[in-house]
Amino acid sequence: MPNRDIYLLSPRDLSAETIAVAFAKTSRAPESFREIAAELSDEKSAQFHEKWVVGYGHASVAEHAVLHLAFENVSRIAVETIESNRLASYTEKSTRYQKWGGDDFTVPPELDGHLLRDEFIETVKFLFSTYLESLEPAKNLILSRSPRRPNENDEAYDRRIRSQYVDSCRFLLPAAANANLGMTANARVVEMFIRKALSHPLAEVRQIGETVKQVARAEAPTLVKYADAAPYVVETVEEIGNWELEIDNSKSDWCSLVDFDKDGEKKILAAALYRFKEMPFSNALAYVKSLKKKERAALAESLLKRLSRYDTPLRELEYSTYTFDLVMDQGAYAEFKRHRMMTQTPQRLTTRLGYTIPRLVSESGFGERYEAAMESATRMYEKLYEFDPNVAQYVVPNGFNRRVLAQFNLREAFAFCQLRSASNAHFSIRRVAQRMYEEMARVHPLLTKYMKLGDETWQSVEENYFAEF
Repeated sequence: MPNRDIYLLSPRDLSAETIAVAFAKTSRAPESFREIAAELSDEKSAQFHEKWVVGYGHASVAEHAVLHLAFENVSRIAVETIESNRLASYTEKSTRYQKWGGDDFTVPPELDGHLLRDEFIETVKFLFSTYLESLEPAKNLILSRSPRRPNENDEAYDRRIRSQYVDSCRFLLPAAANANLGMTANARVVEMFIRKALSHPLAEVRQIGETVKQVARAEAPTLVKYADAAPYVVETVEEIGNWELEIDNSKSDWCSLVDFDKDGEKKILAAALYRFKEMPFSNALAYVKSLKKKERAALAESLLKRLSRYDTPLRELEYSTYTFDLVMDQGAYAEFKRHRMMTQTPQRLTTRLGYTIPRLVSESGFGERYEAAMESATRMYEKLYEFDPNVAQYVVPNGFNRRVLAQFNLREAFAFCQLRSASNAHFSIRRVAQRMYEEMARVHPLLTKYMKLGDETWQSVEENYFAEF
């Protein structure tokens, strides 16, 4: 019997494309991965990809070539497109733990030579200067409420209190604010991102797409060289965007559970039985439906009673879905968008849904200046909107509300609600997580009761952290 062997094909020794070919060829070659890789060269690997990945469409081979991309000084509105690729990993400069300088922003290329360019820069600089000026009074208020602990040094003390005041001041940062982020993804995902970026309505994002294509070709030249703008995306976005219709935009609840599977809990319990019992799903579902409420509760307990905060529920929880129509501040959406297993449809950034005022900003005596900065953003937004609604997004600060449609299953709901309701999560996203949990618990109490959330409620978050919505 051959001995088991597990080892790395190191990117220090082999190119990303060669590693991808070594894995791909094992489907038809009996040799070990080491032997296959030893026979390959970059030229042979390129020929393989040209024939099989490009020529025959076996794109899954490209998933074995992994790239690590570093993005620096890209706007936060561009970051949204980069991070919208579901099957990738990201780490981003945090607005909670870092402070921005007064010039850390991007001017949209569309404004080059335009009369609005100087006014845009002036407005953004005003937002940044207000942000920087708000830090000290907010910090002083936190210092008075959070005294230094015994034997706590300056660095530890600053680290402990920093997010408490930066969390509120960051509401002033506009979408033009720059960020750095790292992205790790396979070549197939990178190619998809390049196509998406080159098809984007914003010039900055298209420029990023061109640069990523050039950079990626150094590591995976064959796998990304044909990535280009997708006419389907460009033309569809333009046509639907220009669709004329009359809409009643009367104010609605900021968190609406607009659709859910009424038999979702029963389907999950039936799927759990199906996994371990030899029966068709229809029989399992019929059995669960025949149970009394108390018996279904006992089955739910068997499924979830051992679940700790650090466990991932069994996959059968994916058989129930929920659709929410949400309005949250852009700062909260920056956290929300990280849950890429959801299906999310965000609307463009706007100032027309109003803005929130953090209680700390108001109590520190900075409320009037905060509102003046937000109103300046509103005026600039309307001017930019007449020029280009997409470009207008750059001037919108984190404190303004945004609408997003989200659909996800109960398994993802466990991950989102438990993580984003934790005490160390930003208060904006805690409010969203708690409210969404409440809506799901209302319709599916049997299984949601096993989510491990704190004692805080969305109402208490509003009362403790917000002065105005």
